[in-house]
This record gives sequence, structure tokens and C-alpha cells, in this order.
Amino acid sequence: MTFLHRRTVLRAAAGSALAGAAGTAAAGCGGDRTAAGPPPSAPVSRGTGRGAAARAPALPGPPLILPALPAGLPAQIEHGSRRAHAVALTFHGRGDAKSATALLEEAERAGARVTVLAVGDWLDAEPRMARRVLDGGHELGNHTMRHLSVCSMPAKAAYAEITECADRLRRLTGGIGRWFRPSRARRATDQVVRLAKQAGYPHILSYDVDSLDFTDPGAEAVRRTVLGAVRPGSVVSLHFGHAGTVAALPAILDGLHRRGLRAVTTTELLTR
Repeated sequence: MTFLHRRTVLRAAAGSALAGAAGTAAAGCGGDRTAAGPPPSAPVSRGTGRGAAARAPALPGPPLILPALPAGLPAQIEHGSRRAHAVALTFHGRGDAKSATALLEEAERAGARVTVLAVGDWLDAEPRMARRVLDGGHELGNHTMRHLSVCSMPAKAAYAEITECADRLRRLTGGIGRWFRPSRARRATDQVVRLAKQAGYPHILSYDVDSLDFTDPGAEAVRRTVLGAVRPGSVVSLHFGHAGTVAALPAILDGLHRRGLRAVTTTELLTR
């Protein structure tokens, strides 16, 4: 299938998958325009809500064995080696499962692998997506339980946001994932760095390229922003749940290919 034909097909799929979903699309971090979860006083979901009850839980597969990370990595990782011939496309995991699946399928058709930082309440609503991500050869991590402003929370509440999402990941996949990214912040505060390490995440996954796709600027603007800023070793922030991101991905992958850059998981980027 040619690149142009793939993009036409994907846009058609995105249109049907995302029709009427704008009200529930995932909001981006560091500039959210809409609320991305219940207020802090709301009860924490335990996987027994309407969305979780309507779907059978995913079953953990075999434990995922990851290569050891190199020594000396910083507590907060923004990019890999600038000598790398690769980049990491990272997706904030929330939003319509059909559009998320369309993104994963497009990446797989192009031989690309991505990193998904899942929100816990999304895993409650779409438990099968956890195994879908891993079974596609991608990487799955933690993006807090309810996508609240974790860096402005008291320590106890912030720790709960991290560990409750980790519990979902463990239940669905057998492990908590390697990466944690704070919600609604590009970089974590010292407190969140400490709490994440306590929860089993020694490194915060930040990024050096912000696609701004959560502002819904359109596919061409997303493509232009990513390809205008990306460099060897970059970690790019993208989001599930936005039609422009689905439509832009083929052109982004094609642009990377033309520059001799592969889209790989974050672990692969840092251990190549």
C-alpha cells in the first residue's frame, strides 16, 4: 500500500471512529483546555464502574523482560542520544479505543513502535487496550490514575495517582511498566520524582518535542510541528483521542523515514 493510499484509508477510519467523540477526547498535558477526569474529591474508580463492568478484563500475558537501561540516565529523561538514528513517539493513553487502535495499526504497518503512557481510568474503561499495546510490540507506561494536576497535589494524593494506575497496569499486564509521565506537566516536581521512584519508576519520561496535537490544530499543523522540531534522539509527545493525530501519523512516519530516523520504543531509543 502506498503512503498516500494509507493516509486516505486512515483518514476514513478516523472519521468513523471519532464521530461524535470530541466531548470525550483526551486533553493534553501542560495546557489542558478541558477537564480530564473527576474532581479530586470524587471517589477513585476500582474497575467496577459502568465502563469497566461492560467489558471483560484483559488477562496478563507472559511477563515482559526489558533490557537494562544504561547507567547514568537522568531522573527526568527528555531525549536520547543525538547520535541515534531513531526517535520515540510517545502517546498519552486516553480517548476512543477505535482511534487508538487505528494509530497502533498505522504504526505497525510502517514498522514503527511507540510508547503509550496510559491513564488509569482509561484502562478501567478499555482494559483490552493494555494487552493490545504490548502485543503490537509497543511499550506501555503510567500517566497517573485520573489525569489530574499531579504536580500540584499533596504528597499522599499524588502518590495515590501514581500507584493506582500502576495497580491497573499490574493487574492487566503483570507489571507496572518502565515509564511514568506526570499528568498536566512536562516535567515533574522534586516531590513527584521522589514519589514515582518510591512507586517503582526510577525515571520520569519527559519529552523535547511537544506536538500540541491536544489543541486540535489539524493534521497538517501536527505534522509540521513535529517534523519541524524533531531531531535524532527526540522524544515526541502525542495523544490518543484526536482525529488530527490519527490523520497526521502517516505523514510524520514518512517524514522521519526520509530523514533516516526510525520510530522505536523509548527503551529501544535509550539502549541502542
